[in-house]
Amino acid sequence: MSEALESLLDLLDLEQIEQDIFRGTSRSAVVPRVFGGQVAAQALVAAGRTVPDDRGAHSLHAYFLRPGDPGAPIVYSVDRIRDGRSFTTRRVVAVQHGKPIFHLSASFQVHEEGMDHQAVMPLAPDPETLPTAEEMLPRYADRLSDPRLVDRLLESRAAVDLRYADAPPFATAGEPREPRSQVWFRTQGKLADDPLLHVCMATYVSDMTLLDSVLLAHGRGGWAVGDVVGASLDHAMWFHRPFRADEWLLYDQESPSSSGGRGLGQARIWTADGKLAITVIQEGLVRVPRD
Repeated sequence: MSEALESLLDLLDLEQIEQDIFRGTSRSAVVPRVFGGQVAAQALVAAGRTVPDDRGAHSLHAYFLRPGDPGAPIVYSVDRIRDGRSFTTRRVVAVQHGKPIFHLSASFQVHEEGMDHQAVMPLAPDPETLPTAEEMLPRYADRLSDPRLVDRLLESRAAVDLRYADAPPFATAGEPREPRSQVWFRTQGKLADDPLLHVCMATYVSDMTLLDSVLLAHGRGGWAVGDVVGASLDHAMWFHRPFRADEWLLYDQESPSSSGGRGLGQARIWTADGKLAITVIQEGLVRVPRD
């Protein structure tokens, strides 16, 4: 296991300070605010720790309310909304400096058998044939607003092996493309066999690239290039089938719409053997900077 992954696992191991109240810390992000995937994953950890072990997360719906301060702890308060025979519902509010910065509702279900069908996995290149971040990012240093961002990007993603199937938005800024993007990802090391941990890790990664397809449609490179200003607004995930975040997962993303300063990204996450594991939808703020 890499040192970066160990650090991320420590970040997700929240401190319980009272019944249904947990405290988490943050680490420096590329932008001067808490990474949205981190607060979403931590909130899901908090919710999951109040749920019986026989119930796995099957969906979450969240809103990003305020930018998080990476220099201050985050307190997660869990409301036990419902404990039914098959389903358990939790609501989590993340608070900093006395104000809510994030709200999450999550539902958990006892495993049961039922009707089963899924879409067909899209074609994608073998992840082992694609360049790693360490190989790919330095090629585009001259396209970023500051070449030193390469090191910050590598540091922020060091816990995850994330590989683009096609050039990322900042590599083709100025050239509109089909609003679709694919990345493969897995953690940089083996994880424990705790299903909640794998779900939380996928939640963490899901906020990294989902709005890329919005940028591609308009030939924008993103915040690293400086031609858009953006932030996550809301986030929803449905967990369909078991998966491991330490094995290759295909994140197939597209954008059906952008308008009113907002862009919508939707995606499916597939296991390498073709099982549909997760569906993700996110709307984000995507503004063109004014002169």
